[in-house]
Amino acid sequence: MANLGIGIIGCGNISSAYLRLAPLFKGLEVRAVADVNMEAAKARAEEFNVKAQGVDDLLANKDVDVVINLTIPEAHYPVTKRILEAGKHAYSEKPLVLTLEEGKTLRDLAASKGLAVGCAPDTFLGGAHQQARALVDEGRVGEITTAVACVQNHGPEGWHPNPEFFFLPGAGPMLDLGPYYVANLINLLGPVKRVGAMTSSQTPTRTIGSGARAGQQIPVKTPTNIHALLEFHSGAVVNLTTSWDVWHHKRNHFEFYGTEGTLYVPDPNFFGGTVEVADKEGTLTEVAPWDHPFGVPNQEHPQRGPLANYRTAGLADMVAALQGGRDVRCSLERTLHGVDVMTACLKSGETGEFITLSTTCTRPAALSPDEARALLR
Repeated sequence: MANLGIGIIGCGNISSAYLRLAPLFKGLEVRAVADVNMEAAKARAEEFNVKAQGVDDLLANKDVDVVINLTIPEAHYPVTKRILEAGKHAYSEKPLVLTLEEGKTLRDLAASKGLAVGCAPDTFLGGAHQQARALVDEGRVGEITTAVACVQNHGPEGWHPNPEFFFLPGAGPMLDLGPYYVANLINLLGPVKRVGAMTSSQTPTRTIGSGARAGQQIPVKTPTNIHALLEFHSGAVVNLTTSWDVWHHKRNHFEFYGTEGTLYVPDPNFFGGTVEVADKEGTLTEVAPWDHPFGVPNQEHPQRGPLANYRTAGLADMVAALQGGRDVRCSLERTLHGVDVMTACLKSGETGEFITLSTTCTRPAALSPDEARALLR
């Protein structure tokens, strides 16, 4: 597989993960980084031995074929639009856009230029989640009729030194963490038909808990507590909760209830974890991890211990798909449907009405252990 030149726009914290992990994969060669803050670009370039450029220069760089958009969420749409207008493929951090209309504009622009747009999250390609996918596909717990998906904590203001953007429209727990859950639900169950939700916020302000600004109050301008019902085209009904109004809970990240048993799936924010199955008699069994390379721990997490982190797997799959003429797993089609799901949940919370979605998508192809190994160097 020939290498494609990769450029990165946005040299914040997340850029180090992409730069550190991209060398694991075939076909990826990061050649330049850019940021509106040139000093940030220079620092990241020096750290990883790549070229630092201004944004305009990177977009004009003939050695760059694909540009990764790692800017803040509100800049995702205009920056991805510029990437496409420059004639380059785009891969964005989540969320792709903040409105369905923006996503449709990118879809039409990409189609008109014959370019691809991919988007994180790619954690559903992880070993644990692909093993769960295999169990669903083989009917281990029968037909999935209902499920619960849950992300609950008390938000990022306690640890993030500048958390304002988390509490503005376009963020909140639904658009910040929801993409991991929605992408994996699409992976396991397919597209969503309609949604209904109730939303609220526990307090009108939050207190910064760390850094030089500790103690400062910041406004909350987006719902921090969302309880949604998702009806899938498959017939399954899922209760999706995303909340930053919870100090402690004992709920699982994912529970899938089938006609023959229950499937427990780990945190979709990570690539690995433990998959469990319970049968009709209630006997709970931990499923032995299979030999999937994206479930093998490759770093140490300060709280979680050994951790599997294969961020950029989705980008590597997109590059391989472009070269092989096949479907991209982290595709614009599925990302756009995910945006539709999440923004419809927020809209339903405002209106009190169920909303039938205007988009749909297919399930991504499963990623077998052998197919995953083929992406690695």
